[in-house]
Amino acid sequence: MHGLGNDFVLLDLITQNIRLHTAHIKRIMDRHFGIGCDQLLLIEPPSRPKAHFYYRIFNPDGHEAEQCGNGARCAARFFYDLGLTDETHLYADCLAGPIELHLEKDNSVTVNMGYPKFNPKDIPFLASEEALSYSITIDKTELQVSLVSLGNPHLVIIVQDLETVPVNKWGALLNKHPHLPTGANVEFMQVIDRQEIQLRVYERGVERETLACGSGASAAMIAGHRLNLLDNAVNVNFQMGKLHVHWEGPGTPVYMRGPATGVFVGKFRL
Repeated sequence: MHGLGNDFVLLDLITQNIRLHTAHIKRIMDRHFGIGCDQLLLIEPPSRPKAHFYYRIFNPDGHEAEQCGNGARCAARFFYDLGLTDETHLYADCLAGPIELHLEKDNSVTVNMGYPKFNPKDIPFLASEEALSYSITIDKTELQVSLVSLGNPHLVIIVQDLETVPVNKWGALLNKHPHLPTGANVEFMQVIDRQEIQLRVYERGVERETLACGSGASAAMIAGHRLNLLDNAVNVNFQMGKLHVHWEGPGTPVYMRGPATGVFVGKFRL
């Protein structure tokens, strides 16, 4: 499946009894020797009574990720299409915590991404106190960055022209910066107007730019809203389409809506 080109392999571990090792995960995700994807999603039985399912997110390096907005939409659509529920309002859990999903009539999925956090300790980012933005230098360039945690860490950078930004180079350098001891997803945002932005994202764990990122879209909108550059409902444009993000401000959850598209169903021999 994919969400605007951000692609996933999803495995049903509810009706199938499978035990995956790190070597299996890496092989499945390899685009040359396996199926190939940005992230692998394992759909498992729920961990609490009120949830419909639990989903785990793995990056190509074999490490488990905390959250994935595009993956959450695909997980909800996958769970519904498997016939495991006839409900369109779903509750799921992942490493970052509980998440609420709603399957819309136009085949898009709305995700309640939860409540954003801004404390540097939630990233983590080495800073003496919380601020709207922080100065960090890479490649002899001083950048102003904003921090947002949505269960996974985000670094948002406002740029004037996305086409000229070395996304992969700067993303890799930031993920090795001493201020970011465990790295972060890096969003490069160009503001079109108060209701629209253009975005490119370097994903930690994937270690390159991906075609779209749902949690990254949410983090960028939140950062822009806090800086009074954006309204509370914003279209986030990626190369292959757009997501819609809505946030009323501090103390409220952020909602992200976008497509979840199936590509093929098959069997893979381990």
